[in-house]
Order: sequence, then C-alpha cells, then structure tokens
Amino acid sequence: MFEKKAAIILAAGKGKRMHSSLPKVLHQIGGKSLVRYLIETISTLNLDRISMVVGYKGEMVIQELSDFDIDFVWQKDQLGTGHAVQTARENFGDFDGTILVAAGDVPFLSAGTILELFKIHERNEASATCLSADFDNPEGYGRIIRQPDSDILLDIIEDSDADPETLKIREINTGTFCFNSCDLFYALTKVNNSNSQKEYYLTDTIKILRNAGKTCAVWKAANPVEAKGVNSLEQLLTLEKEFKKS
Repeated sequence: MFEKKAAIILAAGKGKRMHSSLPKVLHQIGGKSLVRYLIETISTLNLDRISMVVGYKGEMVIQELSDFDIDFVWQKDQLGTGHAVQTARENFGDFDGTILVAAGDVPFLSAGTILELFKIHERNEASATCLSADFDNPEGYGRIIRQPDSDILLDIIEDSDADPETLKIREINTGTFCFNSCDLFYALTKVNNSNSQKEYYLTDTIKILRNAGKTCAVWKAANPVEAKGVNSLEQLLTLEKEFKKS
C-alpha cells in the first residue's frame, strides 16, 4: 500500500509590497491567478487531501478556488509560516503520511518537480525534505546549509538572520517542503519566535528535527523559475516575462 500524501498550501498573506488591496495569491499572470496555477498542478497528483491556509480577504481566495476539493482553514493573525502550517493541524488529526507544504504565490511549480521531491524524501527516509534552487540574486531568501556532497540538509538560515558569509550562498529555500506528518506537527510545537521578525518560521523545524536525531534532506530544482515566488510588483512582472517565454 502506498503511503498517503497530502498538501498544505499557504495563502494567507496580503503582500504589502504588492501595493494592492487584492490578496497576494490572486494577482494574475496570463489572465490566471497565481494560486490557481499551483492548485491546478497539485490537483493532478491525486493527493489524499489538500488544505489551504487563508487569511487576508480569505473569502476571495475561497471563491476563486470553489471548483476544487480543498479544505480551507483560517489564519487570523499572520505570525509566520510555522504558525500558518500549525493552523491546518486540525485537518490532519487522523492523517499519517507525507505532507507537501507549498506557497500559494509560487505558481509554476511543476508536477514533475513535486513528484521528484516526494521520491527524494522517501529515498532518504527523511522527516523533512526541502526543495532548493540556485538564484543569481538570493537576497530575501533563506539560505541552504547542506552537508557537503550530499542530499543532507543541516539548516536553513533566514536572510534577515544571516551573517555576511552565509549571505554569499546562492542556494535558497524555495518554501516548498515534504514532511512526515507526525514529525512536522511535533516540531511545530517546539518552534518559537526568537528571531528578528518575531515570527514562527517553518524553517526552524529543520534544526528541531535534526536535534531530535531525524534525517532532513534537500533537493535542488533543475529549473529555478519553478521556485520563484511573488513578493512585489517587480517580481510579478519578472515572472510574467518568464511565462511569456515559455
């Protein structure tokens, strides 16, 4: 019997740098919302369940995706990615398997890449597996600290908490992960907000799991465009140019 698989999609943010009253994930490329691209892809994978965390003007996001089988949960206060995933826990009380966590503002993640991430996760018998990518300009992204010449992930250092040497690293956390469900929700209970942003980072689960003796892995996406998210109007325009090339 194949292990169960599910997804938690993070779509609660306003996106202050978008300078718009529209939820960030509802901005469009090629006449389609960012989050619809992602959900259309994930819906082809025949997952056991899909949960989406909504917050700012969440009713609009729910309406946009009303034609999909999604369980929506509300994050009333945006306290970070770790907090967002924790709000979805109520939908996974009876679930034992692998959970994909992805951001709703990363539209061009492909089914092939997600399936490969699942495969790497299973091959390493990992508690957590991070999808990474090499960016020419990694500013603003968490940096990957990996064991040399291996798939083993040691840590993810957020850009705002990184020292000058760490900031030179070009391999970044895309925000897409696979987790063993039990290990994920265990680690989230240990996450705190002792960082410069005073937020609960999902990435802190990596250090927590490693300290518990668990294996964490990382796999680099072949095409960095798949990993690009949208945090500003400039990034939206850049990604739209990439879309028109494809």
